[in-house]
Amino acid sequence: MMPAGSSARTRLVSSVVICGLALVASVCLGAQAADPDPTRFAADIDAFRQWDSKNAVPADGVLFVGSSTIRLWPTAERFAGLPVINRGFGGSQISDVNHYFDDIVGKYRPATIVFYAGDNDINDGKTPERVAADVRAFVSRAREVRADVRFFYLPIKPSPARWEKWPMMRAANDLVRADIDADTRSRGGAPVLFYADVATPMLTADGQTQSHLYVADGLHLSTAGYDLWTTTLAPILDSARTP
Repeated sequence: MMPAGSSARTRLVSSVVICGLALVASVCLGAQAADPDPTRFAADIDAFRQWDSKNAVPADGVLFVGSSTIRLWPTAERFAGLPVINRGFGGSQISDVNHYFDDIVGKYRPATIVFYAGDNDINDGKTPERVAADVRAFVSRAREVRADVRFFYLPIKPSPARWEKWPMMRAANDLVRADIDADTRSRGGAPVLFYADVATPMLTADGQTQSHLYVADGLHLSTAGYDLWTTTLAPILDSARTP
């Protein structure tokens, strides 16, 4: 027979455990942040549409797409001679890129896609697994538009402003890289998806960030940062585009 009061204590302990589990679940669900409202970029996307209505877009283009790191990169200047299209829009997450896919990717039927996004996703509470899944969804749609598309993933960068998020960002990069490696193996070692590692060269030998690669906000790239990215990506891009 249970001592007097033991039943009450048992219920109390059970309640504490349940509350603790609920809190853990809440934290986990919180990590699976909901997609932000993509219509906050309606004006940006409309500006792209307006530009397209008045200008010719190159066939078999090299499309740079993603967040502000893409938007602020003077890609036409840095990759002169390539049929560059830049469709970066600041503050975007992969879910935003996927939402507006037809407007900023599909309509151009690009031969090559250079992709940078996920930085804002992790900062907003999305998990590495979610980032990798959203990248897979993007690649799947890109292949539906053009089966021979070549896709270059630029890994999420280590930045001073978001240094505490770097382990999660690195985990997301590792998951995407594993997907890319698996895809290459499935094709007998003939890659069409590429992991263009612009992140590792941004770190010092002891794994720290280099302030001169960023502007004052510690997040966006400086001219030196874009110099590094351009010189790292250009030979990878050229070799992959050469038959």
